[in-house]
Amino acid sequence: MDRSELILNKDGSVYHLKLKPENLSSTVILVGDPFRVDKVTKHFNKIEFKTQNREFKSVTGIYNSKRITVISTGIGSSNIDIVLNELDALANISLETGEVLSARKSLDLIRIGTSGAIQDDVPIDSFLLSKMAIDIDGFMLNYDLSKIDNRSFKKYMSENHQIQDQLYCYNCSSELYDKFISNDVNSGITITCGGFYGSQGRSIRLSTSNKNKLSEIKKIKYKNNNATNLEMETAIIYAMSKLLGHKAISLNAILANRNLGEYSLRPEKTVENLIEYTLTRL
Repeated sequence: MDRSELILNKDGSVYHLKLKPENLSSTVILVGDPFRVDKVTKHFNKIEFKTQNREFKSVTGIYNSKRITVISTGIGSSNIDIVLNELDALANISLETGEVLSARKSLDLIRIGTSGAIQDDVPIDSFLLSKMAIDIDGFMLNYDLSKIDNRSFKKYMSENHQIQDQLYCYNCSSELYDKFISNDVNSGITITCGGFYGSQGRSIRLSTSNKNKLSEIKKIKYKNNNATNLEMETAIIYAMSKLLGHKAISLNAILANRNLGEYSLRPEKTVENLIEYTLTRL
């Protein structure tokens, strides 16, 4: 592999994350906000390693005898593209030779994020597990998706909805789903958008090009799962994990309800509660 494809820093760490293979645990918690990393790791019994480059802050430590790495991804699909590629390189490529390792490693990737609901029955300050996720703006079309069987979802969309985009729907890890689902957590289909404003149907001073996009998204009900929430990372995490052989789950703190026009009065407390819930399930 050419060094221009997988760039390393002078110390041998991967370019953006500034991590070496020995710094990485097989269990990785992904958060968007760099400040949220410390909100997770304050619960750790021991800190082994810390580093930060730009928005990518990484801490590896021990929680109840389990080794965990917590990484901030920053916002959006393009940042997830960076993080997932470099995490997989750390796990499955020899950084010295650039060759793929013969023994492949699978990472457990757990997103702790925030999101806005698009259904009345998804309460503010609740937790939502993304059973499936739709890449509504087509970021993953940059990659070869021939190994993803999307025929059932494509048929459903063509028969039931007016959205003409080439959409893919990705599943979470069934193993991680069983570990994190409970009576305290809702589940549904998460819609991953390329941005926060126009992509999610928000109009401040600029008009959106498709004023019916959000109302059409709300109608999606696939395999008895409703489209429940909007955010900017989950579908890309699920898709890349599937293609690269990792397991992924996304847990969302619901801070807004777009239908009701409401926002949480205690967002930090809700996120803290989700962090604690996630750690107790590991």
